[in-house]
Amino acid sequence: MTEQKKHLQSIHVQHNKHTAGCETEVMPIPDFVYISMSQHIGAPCKPLVAKGDYVKVGQLIGDTDAFVSAPIHSSVSGTVIGIEGLRSGNGGDDTVVVIETDKKQELWDGIQVPQISSREEFVKAVRASGLVGLGGASFPTHIKYNPKNIDEVTTLIINGAECEPFITSDHRLMVEDTENIIDGMLLVMKYLELKEGFIGVEDNKPDAIEALNKMIAQKGNPNIKVVPLRSRYPQGAERVMVYEVTGKTMNAGVLPAELGIILSNITSVAFVGQYFKDGIPLINKRMTIDGNAVARPTNVICPIGTKVADVMAFCGGYKEEPKKILMGGPMMGKAIFTDQLPVIKNNNALLAFAGDQAWIKEETACINCGRCHKACPFKLMPTALSAAVERKDADALEKYKVMQCMECGSCSYICPARRPLGFNNKLGKAILKEAQSK
Repeated sequence: MTEQKKHLQSIHVQHNKHTAGCETEVMPIPDFVYISMSQHIGAPCKPLVAKGDYVKVGQLIGDTDAFVSAPIHSSVSGTVIGIEGLRSGNGGDDTVVVIETDKKQELWDGIQVPQISSREEFVKAVRASGLVGLGGASFPTHIKYNPKNIDEVTTLIINGAECEPFITSDHRLMVEDTENIIDGMLLVMKYLELKEGFIGVEDNKPDAIEALNKMIAQKGNPNIKVVPLRSRYPQGAERVMVYEVTGKTMNAGVLPAELGIILSNITSVAFVGQYFKDGIPLINKRMTIDGNAVARPTNVICPIGTKVADVMAFCGGYKEEPKKILMGGPMMGKAIFTDQLPVIKNNNALLAFAGDQAWIKEETACINCGRCHKACPFKLMPTALSAAVERKDADALEKYKVMQCMECGSCSYICPARRPLGFNNKLGKAILKEAQSK
């Protein structure tokens, strides 16, 4: 690891880690689950069950032959009562398998611990588990673990930064499920033949750092090290994490493997450790439930497909009417239009805000203070990019490198005029892509 003398630009946000001390609670099985067939980047799955079918826990219920995809399994036992269309949180059309649960949670007969002896078998087993990136973009993990230049990859980096305000689910995982994290890393390093492994954790989680170091010593592997990171945002972003841990610069469009790195979320690698012990595919999700509209903020594990409303009810319901509900954190999470949507694989938090926390201040004129530029990890010029968006000037957008923006929202957060600079960059990318396609 290269010791850093200089850090990327970042910002300090109020952490609001209210649930850091809340042990994870296992939620009771709901009456119904709504399991989406679109839970990853890439092609959606096709339902493999029909109305009236009885399914068991871990049974394959959705898959596709598409290269970029991952299978989907039932999180409950019960009866399929319908295959329905649903407007997703992203605004697109989704297909969901609706299952009425019988609360028995009978395991599917086909579940077995994977028997592997090669990298190819390891990657195949990871795909069969349904694992996708559980920290953000939900990219199918078996593809990440099988880059074309695997012989040039030497380093595994596990992202345990959890820099978003409010979210503590990864923190609780590091404290409560430490062994599976290290076991998962050892499996990945063994079958991908990686020489070294690092776990990047923000230094505001000393108990997690202590637990990880203790487990590493217990396993006796000197090639795995915990890297304490500054508690700054956006420390957990892929390109920032790579730089802060290794000193290597990763531009937009570059994959970590091109720099000799496999980068994986800490929840994903913990699942690998668990899956190769019990063979149960990805069916549950650990999440933080918080926000000033929530009666009892905590961390929960619930079946994938549970409605947001049911999760909120388990946490005591709403103490006041929420004005905004987010899937994810307040910096990069997505606002949803209803709590009737189901939990999907990459959800790590549900936040419900009311009153002042939900209020967005009125936008005012730019005062040319330069704070947005100083906050950007990649030294972009958000005000120049916003001006180019207003003009729909594709040449200027390319000149000012809009595609380098990772949409972390630091510029919007720091702006005293409350301008939606990060969102404008997203629009700018669309304008540039449209111009380049002509």
